[in-house]
Amino acid sequence: MPGTLYVVATPIGNLEDVTLRALRVMREVTLIAAEDTRRTARLLQHYSISTRTTSLHEHNERSKTPSLIARLASGESIALVSDAGTPVVSDPGSHLVAAAHAAGIRVEPVPGPNAALATLSASGIAGRGFVFAGFPPNRSKARQAWLGGLSGEPRVLIFYEAPHRIRATLEDMLTALGDRLVALGRELTKIHEQLVVRPISGHLKELTEERGEFTLVVAGAPEPTSHQEVPRPEQVGREFGELTNNQALSRRSAIRTLATKYGVSSREVFALLERAKTSAE
Repeated sequence: MPGTLYVVATPIGNLEDVTLRALRVMREVTLIAAEDTRRTARLLQHYSISTRTTSLHEHNERSKTPSLIARLASGESIALVSDAGTPVVSDPGSHLVAAAHAAGIRVEPVPGPNAALATLSASGIAGRGFVFAGFPPNRSKARQAWLGGLSGEPRVLIFYEAPHRIRATLEDMLTALGDRLVALGRELTKIHEQLVVRPISGHLKELTEERGEFTLVVAGAPEPTSHQEVPRPEQVGREFGELTNNQALSRRSAIRTLATKYGVSSREVFALLERAKTSAE
């Protein structure tokens, strides 16, 4: 009889944030497949768990999956864990999980901590549902296009960002989304935990320590209102130029982004751009 692949959530910082079931499963399985065995070792040592570990990260997941599937098929059970939080959510493991399903092996989630949901729950930013978008693209051009594609999303947006890119991402967000309210979480559940809720411009002004992985909860696009003030043509022209600079966004995407921002139709934005062009000539 095949074993079971357990997808086990582990603490995102504070080692007390682990479920009793997760501890039991990690003790009982034959093997723990960990994104970083050194980081997982600290958790296992803290709870006196002696189960053997093996590394499973983005660079070796495909090559190691067949041998792990073979062990599962032979009757062994394996726990999949990431560095922190819930595996597979912007972490390795999806290839192994998919292969287990394809082989008819039972996959059982062991729920627990997750940085995205932890930040959302404490943000106070309400919305009709949310969208978890993972990490934005690394390069500025691709990131601006990615944000532009999300600019009209009415649901709350949640994504992660690395410390060395957080400022550039916030700047691109200000351009693509407008000065929306954002909950910025850093080092959640750890000693130097921070969770600050303010407009994007405020984060850019106050951001000083760019350390630790960031979680961002962003207010969704505002609903258009017929009473919203129509922007000046020169203002729309300037922002259109910023959005399309170096072809970061296509003309159509930039017009759609501005239409969402100002609560007007794409046709009205196009008319404002034409007026801005005429006045500049």
